[in-house]
Amino acid sequence: MALLQFLPLFLHVCLLSWSAWAKVELTMHESVEVYLGDSAKIACQYSFTDASSEPSFVMIQWFVRAVGNSSRMRIFYGDGSQQTVDNNTDYTGRIEVTSDQQGTQLIIQDVQLHDEREFFCQVNGLAAGNAEGKTHLRVFAPPEAPVIEGVLSGISVTNEVPSKVASCEARNGFPKPNITWYKNNTPLMSAPGHVNVLILVTRESSGFYSVQSTLEYKVMKDDKDAHFSCEVSFFVPGAIRTVESNSINITVHYPTTMVELWKESPQGLVKEGDTVELRCQGDGNPPPPFIFNREQEPDVELESSGDVLMLPPVSRKDSGIYQCRPLDIDSHSDVKGEMQLTVHYLDPAVVVPKDSEVMLKGEDLTATCNALSSLKTSTAWYKDGKQVGTGNTLHLTDANYDTSGEYICEVTVPSLPALHTSGSVHIIVQGGPQLVGAEQEVQLTEATGRMVNLSCEVQGHPQPSISWNIIGSQNWQEVVNKATEHMTHSVVSVKVTSDISAVCNASNDMGTEVKAFSIKAIPRVTSAAPFSPAEGSGVIIVVIILCLLLLAVLGSVLYFLHKKGKIPCGRSGKQEISTKEKTTKDDIVVEMKTNTKNEEAVLLKAVNGDKKGPNDQ
Repeated sequence: MALLQFLPLFLHVCLLSWSAWAKVELTMHESVEVYLGDSAKIACQYSFTDASSEPSFVMIQWFVRAVGNSSRMRIFYGDGSQQTVDNNTDYTGRIEVTSDQQGTQLIIQDVQLHDEREFFCQVNGLAAGNAEGKTHLRVFAPPEAPVIEGVLSGISVTNEVPSKVASCEARNGFPKPNITWYKNNTPLMSAPGHVNVLILVTRESSGFYSVQSTLEYKVMKDDKDAHFSCEVSFFVPGAIRTVESNSINITVHYPTTMVELWKESPQGLVKEGDTVELRCQGDGNPPPPFIFNREQEPDVELESSGDVLMLPPVSRKDSGIYQCRPLDIDSHSDVKGEMQLTVHYLDPAVVVPKDSEVMLKGEDLTATCNALSSLKTSTAWYKDGKQVGTGNTLHLTDANYDTSGEYICEVTVPSLPALHTSGSVHIIVQGGPQLVGAEQEVQLTEATGRMVNLSCEVQGHPQPSISWNIIGSQNWQEVVNKATEHMTHSVVSVKVTSDISAVCNASNDMGTEVKAFSIKAIPRVTSAAPFSPAEGSGVIIVVIILCLLLLAVLGSVLYFLHKKGKIPCGRSGKQEISTKEKTTKDDIVVEMKTNTKNEEAVLLKAVNGDKKGPNDQ
């Protein structure tokens, strides 16, 4: 066994002595790249320059040397008769060598990280000479996806040096991966005082590399919307690949440079009695608290809550310029927001004449209605729910009693309908009594014994009084007596016993008015069943109509019988009732005689042959 172990070395020494007469050429790749865990194939191609001296015996040996180490170790040797894998090496049981006329190939199974070494191929061709080549086996393991973590706390733009923004880590890669930072998809390059990248590389016990990169960056206000990301790049067989992390947004703290103040509610114009909400907002981050005041009173701080100022039901005195200022320490003292608040109002309407006004019949009157407002107003006049005028002035001409009443003026604000007010004036038209209705004399005809109601209604101011003077009847009484401010109404019930004269006297301090009634009494028609003249007239008409209808029906029947020959003309004394114009011997004739002295009843007679009438016998 010991001799066999040194046999290849002995042959190698012998072959060197013949190298001067033969030459072999060998070709190998500079490097072979393979993924971790895959199989690596390292080719070694050789040929002999002198075909006539090509040896029949060729010995091939494979050696390996770690990177940076000068010593090497054989892992395989073989010739045309035998092939042997050396024992007790890292490649025992993992390698396989194939050979043909063009060369030999080393196959390494399940490549590991420590297999990244130099592999040597040595060819000995006895007298043909020998040659040696090497290939560097490179192993690649892609790292895990990069993990990025941003700084949770805010970063202030007032920091004078770059601040830590985020960290990025790529783990378990081989060879060492690289990390590049991006802001809004633009690579960030190191720049003193602005961008600084710190790299920490760790070699794990497994042989993998883990790389951690920290980005230090001097933030600006515009970076509040920026997105940062990192990208890991790593080698793979024949290429370079990259994997990008998620993007993150950082919190940037910056002072307030601009403030805006506006009215949150109510929407539209503000009127007295509204609750007003003012809101203040600045461009600083984090949003600072604010203080509120009025320009007229700059030293008086208004009670507020954060960025909101609530004004309770406001009045016109609350109008003015309101201001708000931020309280963050980095803000400039002159940064403020302001707005003009106008509280609109509408005073109660003032009507002239006030309350009530007395005017004489036929007079003219002008009434005015005004209400002080901060906005343009519109005025309309109403009486009894109907519009009687527009504008601030109402003209009443040639007054009469219909002019009397309450006039209401309504003042509205078209641009702010919620503002409205009203006032009124009561117009009283003074004058003597005036009859309601054109008739001053009324003539009636009534049956005696009936009760008649006489009505008298007059207008006037002061309130007229009514008295009655009735001649011709002692049986009467007043059944209605009602009065209002401008009208008096009286009704008397009079029993007609004879012709009656009645006079209604209406009077007040301004004059007197008279209305006369003349009642003609007519005798009352008696009947078995008492009924009123109106009812009697109706009954007579109905009776006449029924009689006419009966006569019309009877005339129609007689005319029809005459046309049929049932009633012969020119006969007298007897009437014949028969069912046929000609009778036979078996006919039975019924004969009624109306001119016999003895008032004979009915004669029944049976005859043979034709029958003659009584006048023919």
